[in-house]
Amino acid sequence: MTDQAGHQHTPDAVPAGATAHRSDATNATDAANARGVGEARDAVGAGDAAEARAFRDLLRGLRVWDVELPAFDVAAAPDDPLPLFRQWLREAAEAGVPEPHTMTLATADAAGDPSVRTLMLHDADERGWHFASHRGSRKGRELSVRPRAALGFYWAAVGRQVRVRGSVTAAGPEESAADLHHRSTGALAAALVGRQSEVLGSTAELARASEAAWERARREPEAPVPSWTLYVLRAEEVEFFQGDTQRRHVRLNYRYEGDGWRKELLWP
Repeated sequence: MTDQAGHQHTPDAVPAGATAHRSDATNATDAANARGVGEARDAVGAGDAAEARAFRDLLRGLRVWDVELPAFDVAAAPDDPLPLFRQWLREAAEAGVPEPHTMTLATADAAGDPSVRTLMLHDADERGWHFASHRGSRKGRELSVRPRAALGFYWAAVGRQVRVRGSVTAAGPEESAADLHHRSTGALAAALVGRQSEVLGSTAELARASEAAWERARREPEAPVPSWTLYVLRAEEVEFFQGDTQRRHVRLNYRYEGDGWRKELLWP
């Protein structure tokens, strides 16, 4: 663009060196921001590392079996694991173990992917170890395609654990109903809510369903829950573990071989 005097002009001309100055300022700001982000990341990383160290220190500092533990005379163990299991559960209860009938149940789906959860033992007799759930729950679905499972009991106060493994069968509707109706009102109410393992929209939805279920359970103590199923695990292997403060743990394993049980000691 040329004016009347013939001078050349550039619209919105920028003074010489201004562009370089602006670029330097921008670069300085970017560098400062990068340093700030880096320092923040370093701080977070340092915090994470400190938290990780504190967690490891916590784990390593927890005491294990710092009380006198009972002895386990394997020579006096019965030929069948059931009497010994009943004895150990009773002794755990007498030692003050809370809820000694809680156990972990491990199952697997059709692809072999495992699941584990904690639930209650309902009985242990000559047929096997009893527990119950809805057929449509994850454990129920998995047992329908892979009717095998493992159980684990741990009683810290006496340093004992029991592992049970075998095949699982579902009891009939009458026995399953009897199992449920011999339990508490709360157990019936929970069973009446149903939909176990399904996605829940909100806790408010659960509260409404639970309140209605409690009202019905009180009103109808024999209310039917068709999906409720009693399962029985027929043991093929039962291991009894007795902890020892010197780490000379005693492991007695029972294996069922056609005509009876075989006992064997295992290295700890």
